[in-house]
Amino acid sequence: MFRITVNLMRKTARMLIPAGVAVLIGTAFIASTFLFGNAMNDSLIRQQTAIYAGADAMVLTDLPEHPTDAQTDEAYSRTVADYHLDRMRAVEGVEGARAVTVADIGLSNGARHATSHAINTGETSLLPVTVTHGDRPVDGHGIALPERVAGQLGLHVGDTVRVVPRANAAGNNAGNTDESRDLANGVEARVTGLTDDPNGAYAYDGGASILSDDLMAYANGVTDFDQVAATSVYLDLDSQADTAAIRRLLPRYSRLVDRDEADRLAVESLSANGTSVVTTFLMSFGVLALLVAALVIANTFQVLVAQRRRILALLRTIGADRRQLYASVLCEAGILGLIASLLGVALGIGLMALLCATGVMKTTGAPMRLIVTWPVIAVPVAFGMVMTVIASLGPARAATAVTPLEALRPIELTETAHRGHVRTVLSILMLAVGIASCAFGVWQTHLSAVGRESLATDHYPAVLLAAMGGCALTFTALVVSAVRWMPALMRGAGALAAATGPSAAIAHANIQKNPRRVASTGAALLIGVTLVSAIATGAASAKTTMADALATRYSVDMIATGTGMTEEQSRQVRRVEGVGRVLDAPTALRHVTDDQGHGIDVLIVGIPDLDGLAKVMHADLTGVTLNDHDVLMPRHALSGADIDFGRTHTADFAAGAGSADTGSTGAAGASGLDLTVVQADYRRVSSDHDAVAFVAASHFADGDLTEQGRILLMTADPDANPNGVAGVIDGVREALGAIPDANVTGPIAERDMWDTSIDAMMALLVGLIAVAVLIALIGVANTLSLSVIERTRESATLRAIGMTRGQLRRSLAVEALLLSLVSGVAGVALGTLFGWLGSTMVFSLYGTVAMPFEWKTNCAVLAVSALAALLASLLPARRAANTPPVEALAEA
Repeated sequence: MFRITVNLMRKTARMLIPAGVAVLIGTAFIASTFLFGNAMNDSLIRQQTAIYAGADAMVLTDLPEHPTDAQTDEAYSRTVADYHLDRMRAVEGVEGARAVTVADIGLSNGARHATSHAINTGETSLLPVTVTHGDRPVDGHGIALPERVAGQLGLHVGDTVRVVPRANAAGNNAGNTDESRDLANGVEARVTGLTDDPNGAYAYDGGASILSDDLMAYANGVTDFDQVAATSVYLDLDSQADTAAIRRLLPRYSRLVDRDEADRLAVESLSANGTSVVTTFLMSFGVLALLVAALVIANTFQVLVAQRRRILALLRTIGADRRQLYASVLCEAGILGLIASLLGVALGIGLMALLCATGVMKTTGAPMRLIVTWPVIAVPVAFGMVMTVIASLGPARAATAVTPLEALRPIELTETAHRGHVRTVLSILMLAVGIASCAFGVWQTHLSAVGRESLATDHYPAVLLAAMGGCALTFTALVVSAVRWMPALMRGAGALAAATGPSAAIAHANIQKNPRRVASTGAALLIGVTLVSAIATGAASAKTTMADALATRYSVDMIATGTGMTEEQSRQVRRVEGVGRVLDAPTALRHVTDDQGHGIDVLIVGIPDLDGLAKVMHADLTGVTLNDHDVLMPRHALSGADIDFGRTHTADFAAGAGSADTGSTGAAGASGLDLTVVQADYRRVSSDHDAVAFVAASHFADGDLTEQGRILLMTADPDANPNGVAGVIDGVREALGAIPDANVTGPIAERDMWDTSIDAMMALLVGLIAVAVLIALIGVANTLSLSVIERTRESATLRAIGMTRGQLRRSLAVEALLLSLVSGVAGVALGTLFGWLGSTMVFSLYGTVAMPFEWKTNCAVLAVSALAALLASLLPARRAANTPPVEALAEA
């Protein structure tokens, strides 16, 4: 029987191709998902551990589970000297030791300025960045610059650059006039080399400069490198290293761990990055793709059984029993599943290898590598074979029902009535549980969003999982019960189409003859369209919701701060494409205490009038007045805490330790500046200060406040710039390039990050789900092919009484359109609801959730589905139209 099965497969190989392609695509999807997860985890782990460079061991902080403030202060206030590096290097087996110190520096070369994150030098094997040109600095104020920074400053190896510590270092020496002056003016450093960050150790900072020990000490405001704060030590050890001797040199609350342990801790820390969640999320789409493939496979084997009915009847005649026929169909499915799954795995590995080799997958700051593990091969192959065999069970049972007399009779045009009471009850139960789970998740998330106690506050992942499970149950229930409700929708749509002509009337009649097959094909399309619509709706909701949330958290589109800003530079900023209104104002930093005793560092901004401020702020300032003795303050600090001046309505703005002009006198000095507080609901003008307050500019002109810097408050329209948000930000930065400490921030950058991430993920997922739609459309072709086989006599009769070939083709085209459009519209409706639900669960914690309807995407999906369905109907229609009536009647 096995030989007969193989021969039958060879004879009908062309008919097996659609099912094989469906399995191949689904298994390739799952294999690619595993490979993507492996590559992402590997990339993120390498990026996370790239800071260790070639270290074999490292010293990490090891505090008790509930440390006291004193223990925490001691653990995080260590200097290089506390680690006894010279004694460590003298221990047997220690080939290198590097204390980890950092600084943020400003760099100047004439009129060009830049900023950079800096690390200290050390043995080459222990440096997390690579010196690509020149050498690492050793001493004598040497520095190796990132290639990007060197290009920005126009520097090469051997040139000199002025290094200025950032504000954190300046504050350490505020009491020493000479040192403070040196820190403010900077020192000349020699560029010894250029660096690259191939593994993304400092991807967030755009790379890192390497400083010699003396220059690192200067950047940290101390006279000797041993006095620089150090967070840990990296060690280069050989196999015979005396680790016990190293441990005896460690300060309290430290421990020595080997590289494997450090990597393990890094992997655990990656749980917050959601790599496993991403892999699981993508895997779910692979499983759905194979579920769609299962529907296609079932239809394909129905076609095969229909075509082989005479062969099967002949086999029964010569002695084959029902069990052998049943086993033959299942064996055929198993062989098909194995071959197609292996090809799918090979395709998935090939595609991922191509993406990794071309650098397309470089999305995490480090290049992705192809990591093939056993699940990449075993899981898709096993799942593909099992799904193929399961999908063939129904057709296999149909094969056993073939009798020898079957060869003498045509196939019945309608299916026998079958009451799936168990299926109906099961789908109702799943639907009820699914809706209840969704409602529970939304309820708990809403309670958490409004600040009330709920499970989502401490167990949000569990609540989110409950809602996702509810969506899955609801959708599964609808797919399982599709045989009940989808044919009814088809009949309604067909009745409308039937009025357009005889071809449509015949299509309407034909589509009602086998509701189970119609439901199976429609469900395959329903899954794909629902997923596409859900993702499009979720993405649109995410963009709108996050844009609104950012608008409420930031009242200004963009700000730029810096000292020495001139009117000419302000005019250059106004000329940048995409920059709208600009308010140029002086600033001073002050400290204030509210009625509840909360101390707040406040950036005071001098404005000419309230109308000018209202033009650049997204805040409701209706009814707010501001005179010479008032200060306008927000109701909430940067942290979100309330700022309360409800009783006194006045505040003493003292020049505290956070102020840069601590030596000033008068009202702005130690005695402070008493102002009447006026509060309004505006948020986070700047992310660098607890709050931003506004006063009349006359306070700066009269000397009540000393100007310490300037701020530009800007409105921005990224669409007006050819390069979008990036073009606006880069244009403003270029206009302020002559200011060493210029800093450009604002929500449009954060909004651009969200939009870019959402667009990238949406493009990826829509592309992946297009696989499911493609498989579903193969199912449409299979369904129409089976319809042609079953209606051979009917088609011949219609041709004999005068129906033209064109009318016959049109009837099949209308049938395909009805299948695709009805399933598509149902999928769009369900997908939109699921998208709204998902957005509510994820984004209600950030603000009011937007619930848009994605007309563009949904209409495009419906149009593509309709066009693809028409294309799928071409071959079956051609077969039906080209068969002569006499031959068809004889064949039937």
